[in-house]
Amino acid sequence: MVRCGTVESLHHGCAVVTAPDGSVQHAWGEPSDVVFPRSANKPLQAVGLLEVGLQLPPPQVAVACASHSGEPYHLDTVRAILAGVGLDETALRNTPGYPVDLAASEAWIRAGRGPASITQNCSGKHAAMLATAAHHGWACDTYLDPDHPVQQAVTRGLERVTGERVHVVAVDGCGAPLHGIPLVALARAFGRLASAAAGSAEGRVADAMRAHPDLVGGTGRQVTALMREAPGVVAKDGAEAVYAVGLADGRGVAVKIADGHTRAKAVVLAAVLRHVGAVPPAAYRALAHAPVLGHGVPVGAVEAVGI
Repeated sequence: MVRCGTVESLHHGCAVVTAPDGSVQHAWGEPSDVVFPRSANKPLQAVGLLEVGLQLPPPQVAVACASHSGEPYHLDTVRAILAGVGLDETALRNTPGYPVDLAASEAWIRAGRGPASITQNCSGKHAAMLATAAHHGWACDTYLDPDHPVQQAVTRGLERVTGERVHVVAVDGCGAPLHGIPLVALARAFGRLASAAAGSAEGRVADAMRAHPDLVGGTGRQVTALMREAPGVVAKDGAEAVYAVGLADGRGVAVKIADGHTRAKAVVLAAVLRHVGAVPPAAYRALAHAPVLGHGVPVGAVEAVGI
C-alpha cells in the first residue's frame, strides 16, 4: 500500500494459474502450500451435493454456492430450498449473523430482528446440505458432523474435482467442516468448473453461477460484477483474502494473501488476470481500483508488484 508516494504497508501472498490440463502455468510464491479456501470452497462443496442426488433449479444452486449479501431475494431463495424438502429456517445450524449488505442489515435491525442463521452469508450452502440430507432421509440435526453422509459426500466431490486429497478438515466460521487443500488444487478445480460439460455436476454449478451472479454475491459485490462482465468466468471469493476464478478455456486462477487482509486480494487477482490476458480489462478494472484516502481524498493506492 502506497500513501503519498511512500510504501506504508506490505502484504505478501501467493497466486497460481493452472493450464486446462491442471498443470501449473504461472506461479508467484509456492502454490503447493495448503490453504483454507474458506467460502471459495462453496462451489466445490455444491458439486459433491449434486453428485449424490440433490436436485435444485439454477437459482437455488447459485445461492448454495454463495456468500450472499442477505438481501430479500437471497433470503427468499434460501427459504425456497428449505421449503422444497418440508423444512424452514429453524433447521439451519450455521452461525447467526446480520446481512452483509448495509441497506439489508439496517432494514433487518429496524424491524427489530437480531442476528439470524437465514441472514448469515452461508445460509444457502447450509440449506443445500439440509436438502440433501432430507432427500436421502438422513438425520438433519447433525448435518454438520464431519462423519455425516452429507459431509462425506462433500469431501468426495471436492477431492474428485480438485484432483487432491483433503489435507486437513477444520471448522469454518459458519460451523461447517472446512477442507484444507493446496492453492494449486483450488485453481485447478475452478478451471474444471468453468469448462465442464453441461449437465455434469460441475457444469450445473458453473452454469448456475454464471446465470445468477447476483445470487452468488449481491448488490455492489466484486464477485458478482466480475462474472457479469467476463464471459464464461466462474468466480468465488473467500474470507482471509482468498479468490478463485475459472476461465472458460479451462484455466484456473487462485490467490491467497498470507496475512488475510482483504484489501490486497482483489488487486492481486486483477494483476494476474491482466498478466494472463484472459478476460476483457473492463471486467477486472474495478478489482484493481483500490485508492488510499487521506482526509477523504485519494492520496495513494494498493498496488500489486511482482506480477
